[in-house]
Amino acid sequence: MSTPNPAPSAAVPTNGKRKLLLRLVLLIVVLGAISAGVWYYAVGRWHEGTDDAYVNGNVVQITPQVAGTVVKINADDGNLVHKGDVLVEIDGSDARIALQQAEAQLARSVRQVRGLYSNVESGQAVVAAQKVSLDRARADYARRQGLVATGAISAEELAHARDALASAESQLASTQQQLSTTRALVDETVIARHPDVLAAAAALRVAYLNDARSKIYAPVDGYVAKRSVQVGQRLQPGAPLMAVVPLHQVWVDANFKETQLAHMRIGQPVTLKSDLYGSSVEFKGKVQSLGVGTGSAFSLLPAQNATGNWIKIVQRVPVRIELDPSVLDKNPLRIGLSMAAEVNLHDQSGPALAQQSPKEPAFTTDVYQGQMQGAQADIDRIIHDNAAHTGGDVAAK
Repeated sequence: MSTPNPAPSAAVPTNGKRKLLLRLVLLIVVLGAISAGVWYYAVGRWHEGTDDAYVNGNVVQITPQVAGTVVKINADDGNLVHKGDVLVEIDGSDARIALQQAEAQLARSVRQVRGLYSNVESGQAVVAAQKVSLDRARADYARRQGLVATGAISAEELAHARDALASAESQLASTQQQLSTTRALVDETVIARHPDVLAAAAALRVAYLNDARSKIYAPVDGYVAKRSVQVGQRLQPGAPLMAVVPLHQVWVDANFKETQLAHMRIGQPVTLKSDLYGSSVEFKGKVQSLGVGTGSAFSLLPAQNATGNWIKIVQRVPVRIELDPSVLDKNPLRIGLSMAAEVNLHDQSGPALAQQSPKEPAFTTDVYQGQMQGAQADIDRIIHDNAAHTGGDVAAK
């Protein structure tokens, strides 16, 4: 007897299992596609992300405003400095000498202006004396005219009297002209407001400012970076010495593809992660501005696609993201660190471009405003010490 072949009966359950597995795989694919579609329409299309993002911030350059030799450096790379701290000191011997010369010139100008007021007073006295002489000459001439008619004096004596009268009139006219010229130099002014004194005071302010600038101050709070200055180095105005980076005012520049910007608006919330801290630290921010051009458009050598073979490349546009300062205090960032940014596009009420000009400066410092505080007191002291009260009284009249 031949043994029956069991293969056909065993193939039936094998084919059934295969079909069941295929159906399960198909069901999983369909469910995955449906889930992906639901996720995209409910969540995915309202988020745009990129890992082409980097931390950026203000890098405040420290440069000298006067020439000189470095004698002291008070800060090095990585040091924390506060606004108003002295970073570098320059030898101020030349500036102090120039300041002393300016003070001496101001004192000289005040005394010269005093001389002008004195000339006015002496000129007035001379005019008054010559008026008396003129009146006497006129009286003498009139009296001699009557005596000539009676023959008491000769015609020659009358001629001498007439010449004396003409000479007195000429001298008075000349003196009055000189007095007018001298008065014009001091008219309607006082010593402190005289043009010569004002010019000398302005020169003293310049010398005072140059002396104050021998110390270079930190304009903002921050950390020192890129120190290149050395003791003994001869500086010229504008030479870079170091930089101060205020790390509490950093932001993120995220480069999004042009296809990702259709629904991106100013003010939309952003979630960011840094390669420095990993996924354990999440930064919050918002879109501050969208770039007005692509990165290639503002590059040193922009691409020119008008001729030759051309391959389309998706362009990227920089988007500035403002960070929440409360998170920065706990987890500080450094300039240039890599970031991953994801923008929530649900709120599209904001504009794509700024609609009004800024009301306040983006970045400012007032550390240089106090450098002229002592100059006016020095000027007032010099004027007071060298001005006579009579000169001021004459000028005030």
